[in-house]
Amino acid sequence: MSSSSLRAQRLSFSYSDASTILADVDLCLTPGWYGIVGPNGAGKTTLLRLFAGELAPDAGSLRLEPRGATVAVCPQTVEHADAAIHALAASEDGEARRLRGELRLDPAELVRWATLSPGERKRWQIGAALAAGPDVLLLDEPTNHIDADARALLVGALGGFPGIGACVSHDRELLDALTVGTVRVEQGAARLYPGGYSAARELWEAEARGREEAHQRLRAEERQLRRRLGEERREQAAADAQRSINKRAKGPRDHDARGMLANFRVSTAEARLSRNVGVTRRKLEKVSAEAGTFEFEKAVGRSVFVGYERSPAPWLFVLDAPEIRAPGGAGRVILRDVRLGVGREDRIRIAGPNGGGKTTLVKALLASARVPAAKVLYVPQELGQAEERALLAEARGLPPAERGRVMSLVAALGVEPGRLLASARPSPGEARKLMIALGLGRHAWALVLDEPTNHLDLPSIERLERALADYPGALVLVTHDRAFGKSCTSILWTVAEGEVRVSSDDAEA
Repeated sequence: MSSSSLRAQRLSFSYSDASTILADVDLCLTPGWYGIVGPNGAGKTTLLRLFAGELAPDAGSLRLEPRGATVAVCPQTVEHADAAIHALAASEDGEARRLRGELRLDPAELVRWATLSPGERKRWQIGAALAAGPDVLLLDEPTNHIDADARALLVGALGGFPGIGACVSHDRELLDALTVGTVRVEQGAARLYPGGYSAARELWEAEARGREEAHQRLRAEERQLRRRLGEERREQAAADAQRSINKRAKGPRDHDARGMLANFRVSTAEARLSRNVGVTRRKLEKVSAEAGTFEFEKAVGRSVFVGYERSPAPWLFVLDAPEIRAPGGAGRVILRDVRLGVGREDRIRIAGPNGGGKTTLVKALLASARVPAAKVLYVPQELGQAEERALLAEARGLPPAERGRVMSLVAALGVEPGRLLASARPSPGEARKLMIALGLGRHAWALVLDEPTNHLDLPSIERLERALADYPGALVLVTHDRAFGKSCTSILWTVAEGEVRVSSDDAEA
């Protein structure tokens, strides 16, 4: 086991004076794998680049021990087969052969690099990094666009790495299978939790529940103090009024000593009441300030679907095709003997290897629709700029009630509605959230989502899970994120070897 360590102390970084990305970060990583998670733009990739030495901190320190320890970085994309990949392909030593076998890498593949799938390229990239034997290995979204088989190969190979590994990822299955700690990056902070993603999330959600309970106690104390302050102010006003009455009612037989004593008693009572009012007011101001610092995540409410009317037709899609070909008329046969239907409350996940025909099946399914196109939301894997702008225009033109439902969903999915509506064009992640919110908000009868988690961070994925779980219509979902799919579907269509097999979604191992 490597004895290396990576320690950050009071680490701070910003890209400009007006925008602090990370502030006063204290971390210590020892051998093992660590997931780096958090919202888009929180600073996950920035932290990885600081670890790699590509960025210098504005303040604090980052120390890698022992001196001379090596760092390897695997970025998100793999455009070209670099020298390290060619070296792995050419080497005949035992470690290189082991890695090629474990990752199912064929050196003959390199001549057709441009046509390799993202998963194939990623396996070569990571294999080359492992072959170099670094002390620290840094990965940025290693499972983007790869299927379950490729993920399993990567987990197997990475699990044997003896050094410090840090992985930015929104793939919960990868994180749970691989990591021993989770660094949560949010609002300028980066905090290390023990365990994989699911275990770490339980810890910070328990902390959030504790903060909410504390907030509720503060609000209750605030209400009590407001009542007390009102009572004390009324007592003070009554004392003032009584003193005025006493002055006006002073009789000719009242001597000065008696008046002085009465005045002293009244003054003492007034001073006490005034002090009480001041103390209570200061307590109230403090409690109100503390209560106002709490922030809670907006959740998708079931009220969004109040008034939802299901499709009058029991079957929304019916596909009966002896064969389905690749796009282009004379394309090759992708699937044979496809007989499938989607009922108005069915919740279906489509799984299978890259290139197996999942998207082709979805498009054939859409062509078989038995309901109006306006009642079906289809979200493709990628959206063009023109489509993104059209989504904004559609949202701006909605009737007020419907726009309110849609913007409520947009907020619940993690996007600030006012900023989105004021923007010239949404980001890819914002566009996907808006498109899904439009379908949910207009009460579509069916959602057909092809890799909807593309461009979404983990908090957004979890919010989308909750929204889809409450959605009362039909759902057809293509996703490589098995945890996400299983959370909101019950039927599994597996596309492989030219056919579609139907089973319960609990049947997949």
